[in-house]
Amino acid sequence: MEYRIDKKTLLDIMAQWNSFIKRRVHLIACGGTAMTLLQVKSSTRDVDFMIPRANEYNYLIKALKNLGYEQVTGNGWQRKGDPFRFDLFEGNRIHTTELLESPIEPGNHSLLKEYSRLYIGILNEYDLIASKLFRGTPVDFEDCLMLMKSRRHRIDTERLVSHYRELAGYDIAETRIMVHIDRFMELLKNEKIL
Repeated sequence: MEYRIDKKTLLDIMAQWNSFIKRRVHLIACGGTAMTLLQVKSSTRDVDFMIPRANEYNYLIKALKNLGYEQVTGNGWQRKGDPFRFDLFEGNRIHTTELLESPIEPGNHSLLKEYSRLYIGILNEYDLIASKLFRGTPVDFEDCLMLMKSRRHRIDTERLVSHYRELAGYDIAETRIMVHIDRFMELLKNEKIL
């Protein structure tokens, strides 16, 4: 059976983390987690958070180890018996995508919830779409279409294309990933979103 986590369950876990940690930690939701917290998707398979500040990342990893979490993949942390994996990305990186600016800077994320110590933000739509299109799986394209449908009033497509091209220009696989934005724009036209 494949487990998925919804917004309520995720926020319940975040409240538990908040009660355990003793320092301020900023988490910025990305990937399917951001889509779930924005209520574009009802749930996600794993939980993706960026932790922009290295000292906060190192502190949280230490705290999670004390809570029984173990590293199960390069960025993935999970407690034995728990169905959900937390993929935690330090700094400006999501998987292999490095953002142009820190997601913690004003305008690069929106606040979802602020606990006494834990700050939960959501990555901005431009970086969220770009990072998903960089991966380029069919699910990522579908997620981006869903995000555009639900938040088209907030997304300037010219800015999106420009941002994507600039970000891709710094990537080692620039040629391979540059075509993804063109394919996505075609999908938007076909879906009559543009």
